[in-house]
Amino acid sequence: MERKIQIGICGYGNLGKGVASEIAKNPDMDIAAIFTRRELTDAPPGVPVARVGDAAEWKDRIDVMILCGGSKSDLPQQGPAFAKLFNTVDSFDTHARIPGYFAEVDSAAKAGNNISIISIGWDPGLFSLIRLYAGAVASEGATYTFWGKGVSQGHSEAIRGIEGVENAIQYTIPSDEAMERVRNGENPELAVREKHVRECFVVAAPGADTKAIESAIKNMPDYFADYDTTVRFITREEMKKDHAKMTHGGNVIRTGKTGDGNNQVIEFSLKLDSNPEFTSSVLLAYARAAYRLSAKKERGARTIFDIPPILLAESDPEDIITKLL
Repeated sequence: MERKIQIGICGYGNLGKGVASEIAKNPDMDIAAIFTRRELTDAPPGVPVARVGDAAEWKDRIDVMILCGGSKSDLPQQGPAFAKLFNTVDSFDTHARIPGYFAEVDSAAKAGNNISIISIGWDPGLFSLIRLYAGAVASEGATYTFWGKGVSQGHSEAIRGIEGVENAIQYTIPSDEAMERVRNGENPELAVREKHVRECFVVAAPGADTKAIESAIKNMPDYFADYDTTVRFITREEMKKDHAKMTHGGNVIRTGKTGDGNNQVIEFSLKLDSNPEFTSSVLLAYARAAYRLSAKKERGARTIFDIPPILLAESDPEDIITKLL
C-alpha cells in the first residue's frame, strides 16, 4: 500500500473534531498531529497533540495542514502564516473578504513553496462551483442562493467572539416565498433582507451586558448588519437541550432561458444532519487534491474553481471514468 497522506489538524472545535472522525473513512490518510491552543482531553487515542505555536517543528512530518479555526479572527492570521510552512486547506467563509485573503495566502504559499486551497466547504465551496457551472450553461438568467434552515458555524463563532458571550448558535432561515418566486421563473430582484433572516441564541456570561451583546451582533458587518436578526438569550441548559445538533443545508437555483424563451431551471440542494462533519469531508477531499498538486510541484493559492475534480477521489482515474462517466 502506498504511503498514507499525513494530515495535520489545526484547531479542535466542531470542525477539527469532524476532520478527525472523517479521516477514519479515508483509508489513504492518517492524522499526523492535532494543534491546539488549549489542553485536550478528547483527542483520538494515540494521536499526538501539540501547541499551535510549535507547528513549525512538524514541517517535515505533515503533508497537508487543515486549518479549522474561525474566519473572523483565526484564519486571517493563520492562513498566511501556515501557508509558509505547509500545504494547507481551509474553509475561510467571509465571502466579501475572500479576494484579499486569497492574495495574502498566495504570496505566503509561494514564499514557502507550498500549495494552499482556500475557502473550501459547501458555501463557499461546492455551492460556488455550482454557481459557476450553472451560469456558464444557462448564460441568460439569474442565480440565487438560499441557506438553511440551519446552523452557520462561521456566524456562530463570530458571536462567541463577542465580549460577554459564553456560548452561542446562529440559525439562517430562508424565505419560502422568495424561493417559490425563483422556481417559478419570475427572476425577482431580491434584497438581502428578503431572502433570509438570522436567529441567534446566546448564553451570556454572568453579569454580562446583554443589550451591548445584542447591539454588537446586529451591527456586525459582513455577518448580521444586512439582515433582519433576532437575538434570544437562553440558559446553558436550554442550549444543551435544544441546540446541540448542527443541521444545515441550502439551495442554489439558476433560472435561465434558451432558444425562443424556453425556461431552464438548474437546482442543487443539500440537507445536512451535521454541518461540521459534511464540511470536514469536503476539506479532506481537497486535502487529497492539495497533496497531489504539491507532488506536481504546483505552488501558491488555489480556490475550488482551480481544482480538477478527478484529483478529489481516492480511486484511480480509469476507475472513475468507467464508473462515473
